[in-house]
Amino acid sequence: MRGVHALNLPQLRAFVAVVDAGGFGAAATDLGLSQSAVSHALAALERALGASLVVRSAPVRTTALGDTVLPHARAALAATDAIGEAAALHDAATGGTVRLAATPTVRQGLLPALLRQWSERLPGVRVRVFEGSGEEIDAWLAGGAADAAVVVDPPQVADGEGELGTLLRVDPFFALLPLNHPLAGESSVHVGDLADDPLILSPNGCERHIRVIHRLGGVAYSLAHRVRDLGTLISMVQAGLGVSILPEVSRPLVPDDLVLVPVVPHHSRRLVLTGPRERPWQLPVRALVEAAARSGRETGPGSGRTGATGPETTLS
Repeated sequence: MRGVHALNLPQLRAFVAVVDAGGFGAAATDLGLSQSAVSHALAALERALGASLVVRSAPVRTTALGDTVLPHARAALAATDAIGEAAALHDAATGGTVRLAATPTVRQGLLPALLRQWSERLPGVRVRVFEGSGEEIDAWLAGGAADAAVVVDPPQVADGEGELGTLLRVDPFFALLPLNHPLAGESSVHVGDLADDPLILSPNGCERHIRVIHRLGGVAYSLAHRVRDLGTLISMVQAGLGVSILPEVSRPLVPDDLVLVPVVPHHSRRLVLTGPRERPWQLPVRALVEAAARSGRETGPGSGRTGATGPETTLS
């Protein structure tokens, strides 16, 4: 095969840069090289292939062979960059600390399994968990007090505008009822059937979803008690003071004398592990997100301001 053994990545990078920039001078600027170095690299590639790849005009145009080679050159460079990225993430996994923010229900119902996975796959990464409300988490992530967070229904970003993170769970909502409640044994319960029960909620990001459920069900939203602590909410339901609506991620926290029943209309939220939108992600953050994404591919998603730092739990 004609001279293919002589090909190298700098030559391919020079070829792609010249085509993309439309000329040798602009390509040299993009690559941080001299124009002579770019010209020599492309000429060496053309000698190895035995034919011209570009027409040296203004702007530069690809030849027929250049049209054929260009997508393969892009693929080779992309594969090389992916290998470098994998190596960088591997290095990140050997050390580093990530400050991870999450709501109380996510911290107690979802993070324990994730922390176990990360400790196995990324033993060098130390995760410090900060617990707060949805509003606090957004502020910590934006302000740099947190490096990563499990956020609820983050806005979709267009290609090139930021990293999306990975979906951890599609989290449906359930009615939380005492076992002796008349609807506790039903396969599902319409939100309208709970209208006579006092509604107890915790002031967090779930309330807007619960309002949606009421609106979709054609039921007026009426709140009897708003409590900050989830443990207090559970105790009040146990005492027969009302019922609640919670996301499924709360299931590990529900005691044996209470039951979660799917609520109709069905409604879910998305729990996404992500980094900051306005600044580059640290490599350990990217390593955590990639490990969570890999676990999700293996098991399927859903298989699973109070101060500068907020309340903290350190987990290694």
